[in-house]
Amino acid sequence: MSESQFDPVKIGIVSISDRASTGVYEDKGLPALQDWLTRALHNPITFEPRLIPDEKERISATLIELVDAGCSLVLTTGGTGPALRDVTPEATLAVADKEMPGFGEQMRQISLKFVPTAILSRQVAVIRGQSLIINLPGQPKSIAETLEGLKDADGKAVVHGIFAAVPYCVDLIGGPYMETKGEVCKAFRPKTAIRPAR
Repeated sequence: MSESQFDPVKIGIVSISDRASTGVYEDKGLPALQDWLTRALHNPITFEPRLIPDEKERISATLIELVDAGCSLVLTTGGTGPALRDVTPEATLAVADKEMPGFGEQMRQISLKFVPTAILSRQVAVIRGQSLIINLPGQPKSIAETLEGLKDADGKAVVHGIFAAVPYCVDLIGGPYMETKGEVCKAFRPKTAIRPAR
């Protein structure tokens, strides 16, 4: 199948870190997001990457800018813990039209399979206009786990990753039709919402 069969999609990826944004260490969030999305989607993707510090107003302004730029999906990484500088969820909720609590609940369920401290994570997901904004964990390994879910030795899903629900959510808010690569993550849609292969 050629890429031209698939809707182009614009995705905002935002890494939120005081130290990485000032060059103290190399940012690993943006490469992890870009790598996973490129592996997971058939659609041709235009990425809008941003590396910013943990500042509430700056985060909110960046999210608004990416939504206004036409990103159907905006993924953030970092700043979702209980530390004083962790303000990503507050900044995200501040720009929301609707909250989508199921995403955060499922991310914590996945992470709890690995670490008991997953209950300290405060990731949220919201809709602003025609964009879905999701806060992801900060570690590249955790990013992949929460997006993809957990599979058994045969590759069968044990716990569904959150990305399985993303394409249908984007459909419902008027975004492009996103098609996933089943071996990475199988998107779920009701039968009536599945578009026949072109």
